[in-house]
Amino acid sequence: MVSPPPDAPLFIVFNCASGSQDGPAAQAAMHEILSARQRQHEFFVIHDPSQLRSLAERAAERAVRENGVLVAAGGDGTINAVAGAALASDRPFGIVPQGTFNYTPRSHGIPLDLREATLALLDSELAPAQVGRLNEHVFLVNASVGLYPELLEQREADKRRYGRYKSVAFWSGLRGLAQHHRQLTLEIELDREREVVRTPALFVGNNVLQLERVGLPQAEELEHRRLAGLVVKPVSTPSLFWLALRGALGQLGGAERVRDFAFRRMVVRPRERYPQPLKVATDGEVRWLSPPLTFAVSPRDLLLLRPRKQDGAGTQPAEAAVEAMD
Repeated sequence: MVSPPPDAPLFIVFNCASGSQDGPAAQAAMHEILSARQRQHEFFVIHDPSQLRSLAERAAERAVRENGVLVAAGGDGTINAVAGAALASDRPFGIVPQGTFNYTPRSHGIPLDLREATLALLDSELAPAQVGRLNEHVFLVNASVGLYPELLEQREADKRRYGRYKSVAFWSGLRGLAQHHRQLTLEIELDREREVVRTPALFVGNNVLQLERVGLPQAEELEHRRLAGLVVKPVSTPSLFWLALRGALGQLGGAERVRDFAFRRMVVRPRERYPQPLKVATDGEVRWLSPPLTFAVSPRDLLLLRPRKQDGAGTQPAEAAVEAMD
């Protein structure tokens, strides 16, 4: 895998609404750093979330024509959209984190500080990054059906009202768990075997750091081109709070009301006479998809730019790195 030339132009999809920083000021800071290093670059600025997909595709087209690098400056949703465009166009992909949790950049050693992350783009190397797929949509962190998309919708509404902070996300999640949630009856096809499950939530993970933090042992399976699946058995509201607490303590794996497993391909269908579209989430973006839902590992990896390792430098364990950055 060959890294792009050191003078490859950068085509940056910049989301002004991501994170809690001043968007124009952050963009100006990136421009100043890149201009000082005489690195050619162009911004595709998102002012309206509805622009995200179209601007990511436009930036990818420019990157293909100019043999450049596609960069996402934003949170999980921005990273997801631009990563999908980079994967489709086979272009190198860089990240300048601007989100709340930043699981993808953290997992690959990308600094969370805007200045450091921008400088890291200028001294980076290519590394393959596994991509998950839910039908035609990609995900780098997770995909889900049921409870989680509902919580995400409420979280985004609360963030728009109270600000894009981790404390708001935490409070919103607890409030969402206290509400009544629909139980889904799903037929799951896994390794050529089918079973019917009743569950409030089906979760699929593709990020080692997130899986390790909640205590799922399938984190190691991602290195073998697998995804991690989790099905919550029907539970009461107090039990949901207990499961959330176990996840926060890194002890979700092995919980009595949770079934976790690793897989390469899984097909999910609702057990209804006239199946309706299901609400799903991919890396925090909520949408409706018509069944069947197929979760799988993409046959192609993302060409991710990550900071170049210094000679003789060791790799910090994931959990220690998180503590150092928090």
